[in-house]
Amino acid sequence: MDASVAGKRLLGLPVRVRGIQLGRPVDLLLDPKRGRVLGFDVLCGDERHRFLPFSTATLADGELLVTSALVLVAEEDAGFYRKRAVRLSSLRGLPVEQGERPLGRLHDLVLEPEGSVSALVVDSEESRLEAPCARGLQLGGGILRC
Repeated sequence: MDASVAGKRLLGLPVRVRGIQLGRPVDLLLDPKRGRVLGFDVLCGDERHRFLPFSTATLADGELLVTSALVLVAEEDAGFYRKRAVRLSSLRGLPVEQGERPLGRLHDLVLEPEGSVSALVVDSEESRLEAPCARGLQLGGGILRC
């Protein structure tokens, strides 16, 4: 990625190696302590879920490119990542606060090219807003702080 991107935009993009589609991401896996994406839960063509480390994929022309199918980690071998991770799908709808002030509920994340979370997209009663990660911004009572 060359610019920041919404997490939701990455879901459903084809994962390809040399033009061959391997699967599509169905969820993002985040390291809540570091406020960054670890990788993708990819549903592959054989209907199996595999873990794709964020650092091994390149976003280009509406697809995620990988250099080899071997970068996709089998579900049974992805325990290390899964123990440290929380799914974006499980975070959606959780309350977002700036200090003590409630802002609304999480809709999405904004990610920087290296995978760090730079903002939370929040649905409030009045509108949808993008809250930059600063000044005590937290999600779900401290599940994710940025």
